[in-house]
Amino acid sequence: MHHRTIRGKILYTSRKPDRLGQERGRESFIITVHTDGKRTLRAHCEIDDPPTVLRDVVLSLDADNYPLDCFVRLTIDDRFEGSGWMRFSETHAETESFNVNDGRISQRLDLEQRTRWLASHPIAGDAMAFSIFDLSNGPGKTFFPDMMVTSPDHRGATGPLLFKLGFGIEYLGDETITVPAGTFDAHHLRYVDTAGQLPEEHPVYDVWCSADGDFIFLRGEVGGYMQTFYELVELET
Repeated sequence: MHHRTIRGKILYTSRKPDRLGQERGRESFIITVHTDGKRTLRAHCEIDDPPTVLRDVVLSLDADNYPLDCFVRLTIDDRFEGSGWMRFSETHAETESFNVNDGRISQRLDLEQRTRWLASHPIAGDAMAFSIFDLSNGPGKTFFPDMMVTSPDHRGATGPLLFKLGFGIEYLGDETITVPAGTFDAHHLRYVDTAGQLPEEHPVYDVWCSADGDFIFLRGEVGGYMQTFYELVELET
């Protein structure tokens, strides 16, 4: 085999005072890195908080970390919710999907510029997205107007479909952190500037990812009404 494989598991816990440290979900993921620089993320995500969510995602990126295609399947409260396939070119984004609320959906969106990232809602993908940020200039913030998500719901529990938005990424610097999976050199970044684009404003989201060029998710914290915490608990490379 010429490709590299990265496997891991992320634990979801609550930071709310009445549920502090309580497990509320988990995620297993596999990242394949090919010799030509392309990557594929496969993620299985479980959220125990009602309504419960099961999400399976396969997201592929080109060598410059632009999305190529993605498959999402959703199960809500142990019942099928929807599934969809997305494809991206330099001029178009398209999807074919089906969900219980809207039936069959076909989208073909004209693009003025390529979609820079597709947020398909795995936590592992929240770290991989930082590959589009230019870290060479040091701490600072960049707004990316040409993004999409597979669901505007914060838990990714609707759709799937293509929803346009922009958001900012803020780089706060590097540090060494320890999580259950080990001790790592890490980049600390933050998601910001989503105001007015989603049905409900997303709280600021801090993420620490590996500084080895693979952008492996290590730790995440969301404040506001969510008060959630995420940690890498297993890693195999």
